[in-house]
Amino acid sequence: MNNLLRLIGRRLVALPIMIIGVTILVFFLMSLSPIDQAYTVLGESASEEQVQQYREEHGLNDPVLVQYGNFMSGLVKGDLGTYGANNASVADRISAALPVTLQLTFAGLIMATIAAVFLGVISALHRDRWPDQVIRVLSIACIATPSFWLAVLLILLFSANLGLLPASGPLPDITQNPGGWVARMALPAFALAVPLTGQLTRVIRTSMVEELDKDYVRTALGAGIPKNVVIARNVLRNALISPVTVLGMRIGYLIGGAVVIEVIFNLPGMGMAIVSGIQSNYVMLVQGVVLVVAVTFIVINIIVDMLYILIDPRIRTV
Repeated sequence: MNNLLRLIGRRLVALPIMIIGVTILVFFLMSLSPIDQAYTVLGESASEEQVQQYREEHGLNDPVLVQYGNFMSGLVKGDLGTYGANNASVADRISAALPVTLQLTFAGLIMATIAAVFLGVISALHRDRWPDQVIRVLSIACIATPSFWLAVLLILLFSANLGLLPASGPLPDITQNPGGWVARMALPAFALAVPLTGQLTRVIRTSMVEELDKDYVRTALGAGIPKNVVIARNVLRNALISPVTVLGMRIGYLIGGAVVIEVIFNLPGMGMAIVSGIQSNYVMLVQGVVLVVAVTFIVINIIVDMLYILIDPRIRTV
């Protein structure tokens, strides 16, 4: 238990260090942008006096290190700045967009995990026979399918031609209208899940085959323990260690893929926020979205590391 707490403590200590590193990278990269925030907000017709007044009020004339200090001070208070002529809050925009991105990410994640575990186990239990060959071809096809390309095909087939599922429109609240939420989220989540399903299926199949060939499986089966019990209690749990590691690394890509999928399906998530920020030259909005996505990626990966520790007892003794 002490080793487990020590390992978890290391991850938690590393969290603020990585977050600070991300803030430094994002802030200084965005500070190199040639876009003048004053003209973006006030318009190209603004006078030089108005522009200088805006820069003074918002600290844009301060040295970069001073601006970073002010940025971190506001960040601690939950203030990511403002954007647009109406000085809209970046934090408010992100607080409305981030839940949509997370819903899409985890919907695709759950869909991919369920399908991959089923296909991977079936493939391993029937290795080198026709179910294994069929699943192998299917998984390779899934890996080779770009999410954005599949998203367009899904819209054309299920929305434009058949009219079965919506490809645009508002996203219903999952607590008030779960059926509408599922219908609206089905196509983007499926497009996001397909490549990950192929990757996880191959990893789970390989891990399962390795576990099934180990001596403890043969010993358990020779002792009369039913094969289903051995697979469910021992083989599957041990085989999930490698897939969980892969899954942790892929969650960041899922979030990035979700940003693209949101734009295609017109979902009001982080993808639409960053696109609107780029199109309108809202540097603070782009900076805030990139920062929050990066921090979310770090936090989720640390959570996956902790799950990895809980799944594999051997790591607790390190």
